[in-house]
Amino acid sequence: MTPAEPVWRKSSRSGSGAQSDCVELAALDDSIGIRDSKNPQLGHLTICRDSLRDLVGRVKVGDWDL
Repeated sequence: MTPAEPVWRKSSRSGSGAQSDCVELAALDDSIGIRDSKNPQLGHLTICRDSLRDLVGRVKVGDWDL
């Protein structure tokens, strides 16, 4: 049996058309895949679910505002 292809998703707020490039996420077997929607052929990074949860939480509270 071959593994299913990941289902890549991006924010509905990323728009459509020429300005719709965004980060995409996909649930993998034991991690989350992250890739650039404008260059999906370049592959993806993986991060464990707990680390992604921590990253998103810290971004939401402004820990990494530039």
